Amino acid sequence: MSVFTPTILICLISIYCSTVFAQNKPKIELANRFNDAVNVSDYLVSEKLDGIRARWDGSRLLTRTGNPIFAPQWFTKDIPKHIFDGELWIARQRFEKTASVVLTHEPGAGWREVKFMLFDLPEFTGAFSERLRMLEVLVQKAKLPHLQVIPQQKLHSKSALMQLLEQVIEDGGEGLMLHHEDALYTPSRSDNVLKLKKHKDAEAIVLAHLPGSGKYQGMMGSIRVQMSNGKVFKIGSGFSDQERLSPPPIGAVITFKYYDLTINGIPKFASYIRQKPSY
Repeated sequence: MSVFTPTILICLISIYCSTVFAQNKPKIELANRFNDAVNVSDYLVSEKLDGIRARWDGSRLLTRTGNPIFAPQWFTKDIPKHIFDGELWIARQRFEKTASVVLTHEPGAGWREVKFMLFDLPEFTGAFSERLRMLEVLVQKAKLPHLQVIPQQKLHSKSALMQLLEQVIEDGGEGLMLHHEDALYTPSRSDNVLKLKKHKDAEAIVLAHLPGSGKYQGMMGSIRVQMSNGKVFKIGSGFSDQERLSPPPIGAVITFKYYDLTINGIPKFASYIRQKPSY
């Protein structure tokens, strides 16, 4: 007779999976927010693609947390055996579609729309500008339609940066990324990489669904959420009618946008963006 009860077995499996994923977790470079002290001319600028962050380790695609991405064989078999950082991406304003295709265990026809948009070559020890040139050479040699380098450009003023941001937003994009052209790859969060959006965004855990009234009678009116710093508040805007009928579940992590913080640290004009996929 087994000494392992179902509960113990589940716990052991959970511990094993957590250990495996921790070992696989890529050491990736993370971005700080843009600030006014930044010298724009020190950076190369690209559009911030709203996709699924992915690491190619030379043989497998992994999420930023080390979970395997189950891409079809035709997608990965000819990718060069180097380490690449990039975004699995379909198009602007298609994040939900991208996530539904990329984060399933059974790869389907939707992968024909996906591109692996590369922005860094972590194994190469040179400055970002040198890594970018090497990345372009490798991708050009690979000649894969779904393997591309995210275009980078040099700007020389904050006004030019803001003008580009406005154009990207007008075209349906999310924002901009800035990579310091002389920086080495740093697997941590630093000012070597910066993100710039028109609004700020953050994550929070859903604590409760609050009923709606008026045109939202019988639907979710708002959600009560808690940020990692303990601040609790409500979000009532940004939801579609379908999302109000089937809101993000209690315990889910959501992403929201806001424009500033109150004196008490509560986000002003918080608006729901989406539920964060569990990957």
